[in-house]
Amino acid sequence: MIPCMSSPLFMQAPAKLNLALSVGTTRPDGMHPISSWMVTVDLFDDLHLERLPEGNFSLFATVWHRDALRRSDIDWSISKDLVNRAHDHLEAFVGRPLPVKVRVEKRIPIGGGLGGGSSDAAAMLRAMNALFELHIGDDDLRGLAANIGSDVPFLVSGGSALVGGTGGDIQLLGDPPEVHAVLFFPAVACPTADVYRQFDRSAKAPMLRSDAVAALASRPSIGPTDPFNDLAGPAMDIAPSIADDMEEIGLLTELPVHVCGSGSSLFVICSDGMHAQALAAHCEAKLALPAVAVRTCANPAPCDGASVQRSL
Repeated sequence: MIPCMSSPLFMQAPAKLNLALSVGTTRPDGMHPISSWMVTVDLFDDLHLERLPEGNFSLFATVWHRDALRRSDIDWSISKDLVNRAHDHLEAFVGRPLPVKVRVEKRIPIGGGLGGGSSDAAAMLRAMNALFELHIGDDDLRGLAANIGSDVPFLVSGGSALVGGTGGDIQLLGDPPEVHAVLFFPAVACPTADVYRQFDRSAKAPMLRSDAVAALASRPSIGPTDPFNDLAGPAMDIAPSIADDMEEIGLLTELPVHVCGSGSSLFVICSDGMHAQALAAHCEAKLALPAVAVRTCANPAPCDGASVQRSL
């Protein structure tokens, strides 16, 4: 049940996983067309929102959650903060101020290819829609999201989808199939723009493999060798230590290791939840690399923030 507008509101923002990612030749506007099968998984950033009285300035804070496994400096300006930008776009859309206090508690690593900032922005759009009872439909929210970042439109709905164009062409597939994985968080970050520039330097006449992406998404299950990612090589060129991490993980798990999006996070596909939990614990004990078991999930709904605070 969505809380009433006067209640504090709590929203979780899931990480996204590209189970297939194909990248095409740069367009005249400098953007790259993609074809990707994206799913959301149960590694979450938490958003706490409170509506403020009219006339107040909105307040924003971003910190690391106490459970975060890989932390780095949160040092970007407020103008580049995607949650703040989501708020600004929503205010412009409705044509009035929407004063709010927002605290983001992050678990999803920065620069890890898991869409943490994009998911925070998408969750902000959905949470504000509920908190202020704006009754904006998902299509309009995705339209706003497209102005914020390429992953944000998918993350408005989450679940499972085929994503094309520069992120705005979305074919929703409903709840994702049950996929269990272990995520690994190297110490390096891979700036997305740098990875795409390296892709341009290294790719030989890249072709979008949309049929292969759609074929994988249509399967009833996915195996350890099935994911593919055209940005894996460029990410390793940008951050060579990723290749060393992949080799260590592969030797320990005896599974193929894949790059998440533009990197630097890595993942392996597991047979079930027990396998994923045991593998994550084993790898954390043996490797100097944070690891966490995840499974696919639908987008969480907003809930009463006051009850969440009481349970902490």
